[in-house]
Amino acid sequence: MSNQSPKRIIPIKLERKTSLSADDQKAVHDSCARLKALPGALLPILHDVQSALGFVPKDAVVIIAHELNLSRAEIHGVISFYHYFRTEKPGRHVVQLCRAEACQSVGAVALEAYAKRTLGIDFHGTTADGAVTLEAVYCLGNCALGPSAMVDGRLQGRVSPERFDALIAAARQPS
Repeated sequence: MSNQSPKRIIPIKLERKTSLSADDQKAVHDSCARLKALPGALLPILHDVQSALGFVPKDAVVIIAHELNLSRAEIHGVISFYHYFRTEKPGRHVVQLCRAEACQSVGAVALEAYAKRTLGIDFHGTTADGAVTLEAVYCLGNCALGPSAMVDGRLQGRVSPERFDALIAAARQPS
């Protein structure tokens, strides 16, 4: 028999550095706690996090994965599959252009080209001044009034290039 006492193993929990503020971490944890019991909880949690933070940061994925016992890859797969989710902070104003067939039939393709050219960005891009993020959506449910856009959550119908310019100018005005 040995005179040595058995080795004690002390578990160490490594704290991962995060770019999320304490408030943002709390928002993600709160979303998970409130929604994780739902069947198919991942989508409601992702929607809630994006609603709270404006996007789904990479460090939020780590928290969500832990809370739902999923891999980060599984969550990334869902985020990258749905065009709705953003992984980068959007501009101060988000402009969504409808790309559905009804809007395309009344000029959405031309409006899309005009918007990209005028703003100097492509879909999922943000203007250099951080003011506007341009996103594609595949139906805003405003088919009779196409081409349609959503500017900061407000639905707009019959958007011509001139009307687009007016909407962007209004959005950029200080509140």
